[in-house]
Amino acid sequence: MVAPPPTGIYVPVPTFFSKPEPEGIPGLDLATQTKHALHLASNGIRGLVLLGSTGEAIAVTNSERKTLLTHIRQEMDKAGHKDYPIIAGTATQGIDDTITQLQISKDAGAQWGLVLAPGFFATCVTQEGLKNWYLAIANRSPLPILIYHYPAVSNSVALSASTFTTLSSHPNICGAKLSHGDLSLHTQLASSPLPSMSHDKFATYTGLGQQLLPVLTVGGAGAIDGLAAIFPKTVVRLYELMEKGDLLEARKLQEVVARGEGLVVGHGVVGVKEGVRRVLGWDSECRLPLVKGLGEEKWKEWEGVVAELDEIEKGLS
Repeated sequence: MVAPPPTGIYVPVPTFFSKPEPEGIPGLDLATQTKHALHLASNGIRGLVLLGSTGEAIAVTNSERKTLLTHIRQEMDKAGHKDYPIIAGTATQGIDDTITQLQISKDAGAQWGLVLAPGFFATCVTQEGLKNWYLAIANRSPLPILIYHYPAVSNSVALSASTFTTLSSHPNICGAKLSHGDLSLHTQLASSPLPSMSHDKFATYTGLGQQLLPVLTVGGAGAIDGLAAIFPKTVVRLYELMEKGDLLEARKLQEVVARGEGLVVGHGVVGVKEGVRRVLGWDSECRLPLVKGLGEEKWKEWEGVVAELDEIEKGLS
């Protein structure tokens, strides 16, 4: 059996793109990518998820995948973050394509893969088909993998608790990221009495920071959370309060975090990049079909809670 990633708060890192030439495609901005990664690592974030859904993985070539992952691993090592946890996402529909991306990711220094469920055949795919798809990948993957369960970007494809239970028995599957509001599924996985789902073998992370408190109460390992890309210390603080058993303070902070998470849920990677630009000062383009920016009128809807979170962030050591 392989070990899952360490417990804690991870960030699904946006991929930073430079401003393109006219009619061109935005290129990788590795300098800004590095600054953001080091900022996160220096402010309590346990690890990075690169090239997930927030990382616009479907718009990044395999050559760029190798370049980005290799660069970040090298820069983290140079900065003293040796063996810092890096999880590489995949978002393909095919088994061979997924294995190719996982091999590239391993060679570039990632320690785990986060494999999004395939959604193209959503109207006719079965739990048996999904189970066998993941097993075929796990059998060949050079990296231990986590199952990425995000129905909103997988054409509403959802894995059942029994499918997760079966997959947890595979020695190369070590956890899951659940990006949806079904706390029942979180509970069934994170509180399962089955040996194959013990916390040293199978870790369950929520993809929604607004669920962090309840998910931790049922045995979740932490969060892979977009708001933490903007306010890392605040989300880490919420995790630490729960670890200490300070439920009253955790509830207060969870309420503010939950309001802030609306920016991520409502606007996805565009909202995360807007927040990073306005709060941290690091700008990034998006790749089509995404269009950069929310505009001033839309941003005004979030100014209040962003200012509240920024005050909390600046008050934390």
